[in-house]
Amino acid sequence: MKKSILILNARLVNEGQIIETDVLVNRGRIEKIGNALSHLPADIIIDANGKHLLPGVIDDQVHFREPGLTHKADLYTESRAAVAGGVTSFMEMPNTVPNTLTQTLLEEKYQLASRRSLANYSFFMGASNDNLAEVLKTDPRRVCGIKVFMGSSTGNMLVDNEKTLASVFRESPMLVATHCEDEATIRLNAAEYRQRYGEDAPTSIHPLIRNEEACLKSSSMAVALARQYNTRLHILHISTADELALFTNRVPLTEKRITAEVCVHHLWFDAGDYEQLGNGLKCNPAIKDKRHKAGLLEALLDDRLDIIATDHAPHTREEKSQPYWQAPSGVPLVQHSLLTMLEFYHSGQLSLEKIVEKMCHAPADCFQVEKRGYIREGCWADLVLVDLDKTYLVTKENIHYKCGWSPFEGRTFRSAVTHTIVSGHLAYQTGSFHENYMGERLLFERN
Repeated sequence: MKKSILILNARLVNEGQIIETDVLVNRGRIEKIGNALSHLPADIIIDANGKHLLPGVIDDQVHFREPGLTHKADLYTESRAAVAGGVTSFMEMPNTVPNTLTQTLLEEKYQLASRRSLANYSFFMGASNDNLAEVLKTDPRRVCGIKVFMGSSTGNMLVDNEKTLASVFRESPMLVATHCEDEATIRLNAAEYRQRYGEDAPTSIHPLIRNEEACLKSSSMAVALARQYNTRLHILHISTADELALFTNRVPLTEKRITAEVCVHHLWFDAGDYEQLGNGLKCNPAIKDKRHKAGLLEALLDDRLDIIATDHAPHTREEKSQPYWQAPSGVPLVQHSLLTMLEFYHSGQLSLEKIVEKMCHAPADCFQVEKRGYIREGCWADLVLVDLDKTYLVTKENIHYKCGWSPFEGRTFRSAVTHTIVSGHLAYQTGSFHENYMGERLLFERN
């Protein structure tokens, strides 16, 4: 049985408030929240004096590469990195090998995670041009959503058949999450820049190939389809200010039929960073110029953008060291996403309450995750303690990704994650992991 945990003197950040309180965790759940709980018995007592207690981060978009691509990453290594960064739950994408296009392959991933993931987990069912019958078998109670790649980011999973797209949007029994980039626009741009530069192209052309037009055209199509069929649509990793007019802040998140997320790298980096980091920042959609970064932050603050995620997508150093045209797209981010957003707090751009809303509450509400994302009595105890006054230097030695690198290597963050509790189990504490319990499968409260 999991040990009971008593957290004392914490500054709890939850549901728009910061209060000093104690929290008792028992049998995986939050049993009691209140002042003066120090008399209660517990197996583990944590004095959180001076620290902030947040709900565990829910990352709704990661690529952990298992099965089939485990030379880059796997469920064990990447969930470990997630937990070290305060991410207690993840939703993983279907572009593994083989692609997750059948219910059998989907369930195999769940079985792998039950044995290997330190964090709580869910997996998207993938849509292709010819697997609609399998997609429609997906259980809304036990699976986070249907993933549609409306762009060529992941090879064979591009859904470019308009009839298939319409069918998915019309018939899906649950949330449809989309990667939106227009393939025809990208191909034309790529041909132009290949002719201009040949094989010796700089990474700085990436946002010119995968440009604003490609993003807006595809996301506009997704929104139009969702409005036509009343689909519950979630557009992943918005990267341009041009797309923001597609989204509203006029209704509460729980009432929205169309939602959108922004990723930490599109808020933090801009096109000027390619000069230093090169293919280390190559990702799809591309990181673009500074005006987009500012626009995305503004839309996050006014709730046109609903969720902060990572699109964590590791590749080896060797793969990233290839010339631009051959280097794969994707950046490892899940270990440092919370620390990155806390930098926005330190610079006065985001409040702690807003960070928790967008990284914890909103993913739970958007996906209707059962009993997670909030610090409430009766909810699963997914919790993270952070010290806002303790610096954290990212080094090769403390990067937990299997790929062994991070675009943040050498950066000193002004905060540190000290403890991470996953489903009531103290999984991480000041650099050490406790791996005697794995994470739980996420469940969803859907009609």
